[in-house]
Amino acid sequence: MYAVIRSGGKQERVTEGQRVRVELLGHPVGTEVTLDPVLLVDDGGAVRATPGDLEGVAVTARVVGEEAGPKINAMTYKSKTNQRRRWGHRQHYSTVEIVSIAVR
Repeated sequence: MYAVIRSGGKQERVTEGQRVRVELLGHPVGTEVTLDPVLLVDDGGAVRATPGDLEGVAVTARVVGEEAGPKINAMTYKSKTNQRRRWGHRQHYSTVEIVSIAVR
């Protein structure tokens, strides 16, 4: 059984027991969260994809940790004017473990 969830503007295919890195959720380590919205569920026999079919579906995950992604460096430069600007960004992520995919 697998489900497709959306978190932080990205879609991810998940199964039970899988660890997934999603954008920072803001929950402390060890708490259980419900990941919404669920876009698709395949339970082996039927595929549920319409909003009516997905009303009773819940994907529960436990926050396992937090980590930072790779550093991204950028720079702007204009010649002959001595105008330069450098900046960087490092995205923070939550690592979650999928506990259950419940279809009611």
